[in-house]
Amino acid sequence: MQVGTVKEIKNNENRVGLTPAGARELAQKGHTVLVEKDAGAGSGFSDEEYKKAGAKICTAKEAWQKSDLIVKVKEPMPAEFEFIRQNQIIFTYFHFASNEALLDEMLKHKAASIAYETVGDNSCHPLLAPMSEVAGKMAPLMGAYYLAKFAGGRGLLLSGVSGVEPAHVVILGTGFVGRNAGIIAQGLQAKLTFLVYDLKLVPDLKKQFPNAEFVESRPENIERIVPTADLLVGAVYVTGAKPPVLVSKELVQKMQKGSVIVDVAIDQGGCIETSKATSHSNPIFEKFGVIHYCVANMPGAFPRTSTLALTNATLPFVIKLAGNGLKALKEDPGFLNGLTTLNGKLVNRQVAEAFKRKAEDPLKMI
Repeated sequence: MQVGTVKEIKNNENRVGLTPAGARELAQKGHTVLVEKDAGAGSGFSDEEYKKAGAKICTAKEAWQKSDLIVKVKEPMPAEFEFIRQNQIIFTYFHFASNEALLDEMLKHKAASIAYETVGDNSCHPLLAPMSEVAGKMAPLMGAYYLAKFAGGRGLLLSGVSGVEPAHVVILGTGFVGRNAGIIAQGLQAKLTFLVYDLKLVPDLKKQFPNAEFVESRPENIERIVPTADLLVGAVYVTGAKPPVLVSKELVQKMQKGSVIVDVAIDQGGCIETSKATSHSNPIFEKFGVIHYCVANMPGAFPRTSTLALTNATLPFVIKLAGNGLKALKEDPGFLNGLTTLNGKLVNRQVAEAFKRKAEDPLKMI
């Protein structure tokens, strides 16, 4: 198969879909690997490294036009739509639930869209996990930075000092993002509270976070605890769908001026009513005196780490696709869950429900 990867053109996105090591493995299995010139530069991979791995360096247009399978990091941008071909497989993060226009484009072009974030099942998302870990660990770091007075915050040091209480970090969610945010917040010696949806998780969470407080994520508790947060982290994920909005704009108004919100759920639409997607070049905005950090591709800030972590997870799936095409999805129900559009039809139930549309049965179409 012809497998291509292109330079990401989303704002300040320096990750790349395929490393030279991945290109080598594909080439050794007899596949043709096409890499756009400088596609890996932002992650520290040179064209020469890809050439030595057996890849061919080309233009973006050539990569798109000649590749049966495009391996990316972020969703195709409008400037790339013209290159997408019918039945071309595009394997990347799509986050369709927050972008109906993108969904319509993939349907119009009749591409086979496989979304990293929905591969797996409700208990495990192997291609979302590595970037959730990066974004989760970033959240307290970004929050700590913007709590500084020079950055517009309250002027609080997250850890506090002798005789002075630390800042209060409240995390909405205890999935991969929430737990990783908790690891860093705990390491920085912040006061830590988790709002927990499933109380059966609490005994395990207490072992990992012995000094944290765990409160059931009910509306009355959210309304009581959120105003006490110096840093609020949104870490809610629902497979393929928009997350529930757990914090209203009225509740944001009750937060202290100069406090910070980091809504990691913004990729899927956000779990805080006042959130709106921002970029690395313009990462924050203020609403009701509260700083909002809502960058939709947070791991792009650390592209070397993120690319290596992501491709460690995606490469086995890329190899399956390159070897067997879409038939590889029939052999793995979790992999099949990533398929969202095929031959102009919507085939993912969660995405269909997000937009009140009908989903076709993908097994009848592959």
